[in-house]
Amino acid sequence: MTAMNRLFLLAGLALLIAGCGNGGGSRDPAAAGQKVYRHSMDQAPVSIDPLQGATVYSNFVILNVYDTLYSYRYLARPYELTTNLATSMPQVSEDGLTYTISIRPGVHFVDDEAFPDGAGREVTADDFVYSMKRHFDPNFISQGAWVWQGRIRGLDEWKEAGSNYAVEIPGLKAIDPHTIQIVLNKPFPQLVHTLTMGFSAVVPREAVEHYGKEFSIRPVGSGPFRLERFDTARAVLVKNPRYRGEPVDLAALGYDASLHDGLGLEAIEGRTPPFVDRVDINFVTEDAARWNSFSKGNEIQFAKIPTEQFDAVLSSKTPPTMRPELVDRYNMLDLVAPEVIFNTFNMDFEEFGYSDDPEREARNHALRCAMVKAFDWEQRSERFYNGIAKIFPGIIPPAVPEYDPDMSRESVTRDLEAARKLLADAGWTPENLPELTYGVAASVKQRQLFEQFRGFMTEIGYPAEKIILKQYATFGDISKAWKLSQLPFITKSWGLDYPDAENVLQLYYGPNGSPGSNDANFANAEYDRLYEQSAVMQPGLERTTIYRKMNQILVDSCVSMMGLSRTNLLMWHDDVIAYPDRNIVGGFWLKYVDLREQSGS
Repeated sequence: MTAMNRLFLLAGLALLIAGCGNGGGSRDPAAAGQKVYRHSMDQAPVSIDPLQGATVYSNFVILNVYDTLYSYRYLARPYELTTNLATSMPQVSEDGLTYTISIRPGVHFVDDEAFPDGAGREVTADDFVYSMKRHFDPNFISQGAWVWQGRIRGLDEWKEAGSNYAVEIPGLKAIDPHTIQIVLNKPFPQLVHTLTMGFSAVVPREAVEHYGKEFSIRPVGSGPFRLERFDTARAVLVKNPRYRGEPVDLAALGYDASLHDGLGLEAIEGRTPPFVDRVDINFVTEDAARWNSFSKGNEIQFAKIPTEQFDAVLSSKTPPTMRPELVDRYNMLDLVAPEVIFNTFNMDFEEFGYSDDPEREARNHALRCAMVKAFDWEQRSERFYNGIAKIFPGIIPPAVPEYDPDMSRESVTRDLEAARKLLADAGWTPENLPELTYGVAASVKQRQLFEQFRGFMTEIGYPAEKIILKQYATFGDISKAWKLSQLPFITKSWGLDYPDAENVLQLYYGPNGSPGSNDANFANAEYDRLYEQSAVMQPGLERTTIYRKMNQILVDSCVSMMGLSRTNLLMWHDDVIAYPDRNIVGGFWLKYVDLREQSGS
C-alpha cells in the first residue's frame, strides 16, 4: 500500500470516529424510523428466479425471499444441516432411495396480486413438486437442473414426454398437503444438501403464470423478507410480517463462545427473527467505492475487504488480526472459502499424461511429479492472496468435514533438488522436455499468474520458450476449450456447491471426463471403484476413510498441483449484530441480523 492510499484510509476512519455512527439509520426518507441494515455485494444478480440462482449474488437474495426445505445452522462451523420449511430431517428408507419429508403447516406466501384478492395462500407440498418440475420444463431455461438430473425417478422421463404438469412423476409426489416423497434412481446421500440451495426454493405457480418473464424480478415467496425494489444498483428487502415465528435458540444454531463472544449475538436469544425492518443490499462492483462507502460510517455497514486495504486493516496476517485502532468500530471475520484452486494436467495429452508405451507413461509421471515439486504454493499465496490463503495437499479443502489436517504436506512443499533429480533420473533434458500450452482468459492478473508459474518451472531447467501462453477472450471461451479437451494444462478454481468432499472428488471420476467436470480426463480404475462405492454411502467414518484414500491416489498420481483456498476477510460495523458468510450458508444468516445503538457518536 502506498503512503497516499494509507493517508486516504486514515482520513476516512477519522471521519467515522469524528462523525455520528448513525446507529442503523438511512439516508432514504422512506426508511425513517425503521431499523435498516445496509449490506454490500461486489456484483449484482441478473435474476431472482430460483431457476437462475447459479451465482452467490442471486442465491443471497433468493434465500431471503423464498423458502427451501433445509438450510445450515447459522453459527456452526464446519457447516451443519438443519431444517427450514421442513419440520425434521427426512425419513429415509433402508435402501437409501425413498425420502419422506414433512413441511410446516400454516406457512403462507406473501400477499401479492398474483393470488385471488391479493392474499397469500398456504405453502403446500404441491408447491415444492411444481418448483422442482419447473427445472425440467424446456419452456424455462434452468441453470439448476443438473443438480437432480438422472437422480429422481421419472423426472427426466417427464421432461422427455413433454413436461405435462398434470402428469404425476413416480419419484416426486405430494403425499398430502404437508408431506413430500422423493424416490431416487440410486442412493444420493447429498440430496438434503441440494435442498438447501436456492435452486430448490419453493415458488407458487400462480405467481409464475401471472408475471411471466417478469417473475425473474418479481419474486413471490414465503421467506423472512419480501422484495420491495430491485435494480442493478440495489435490492431492498422489507420484513415479511407473516413470517413464521421461530424464537432463536443460540445453542441450537451452533453458538460457540470461543468463536462468537463479543459479537453481541446474546441479544437475539429467545427473540423471533427477522430483527430489522429493512435490508438495503448495495451492489458496488468497484473495490475502492465499496470501501469508501463502508468507512464513512453512515452508509454500507458490511463489506468484503479489498485486497489493497489488507495492510491498512491488519496488524498481523498470521492469524489475521485487525489493527487495535479499528477494534472499537468494526468486527472482522477471516473465512476460509469452501473452494479449491488448483492446476491439473490433461491426461489425454500423451506429452504429459497417459501413453500406450508403459515406459513413456512412467517418464510422464516423473515429469508431472517434478513440476508439482517445483510449484511454490507459499509464493502463490503471498503474491496473489496476501499470504493468508489456506494451502493443503490434495483436492479435499478445509471447508468440508472429510478434510484431513494430518495428511502429509510433501505434495505442497517446494523441493527443487528433488524435482531436478526426478527429471534427470527419467531422462528429461531441456532439449526433450515437451512444450506446455498454458491457457488463460485474457486479463492482467491471469498473465501475472502465468509468468509466476513459468518462473517456477524454469528453476528446474524447463526452458521458458517451451511454456507457451495462449489467451482466450473470455472465461466462457477457455471453459469451452477445457470441455473439448483442447489444452494440456488447466488452471481453475472450484467453489463447493455443498460441504461434502464428493463435490470435489467427482472432478476426477473417469466417466465425468470431457465434456464433463473431469477436465483432467483422469482414469484410474481403483479411484473410480472407490468413488462408486462411496457415492451411495451415508456420511460416516467408513466413507471418510474412502474419501481420503481417493485423495491420496490423486496426490500419488501427480495429476495436479493442489491446492489452495482463499481467505476472505469480511468486515462489519460494530453496531451490527451478525456472523456473516457468503458461501455455503449464503443468505440464510440475514434474518438473524440485528442492530444495536452505538455507545457514542
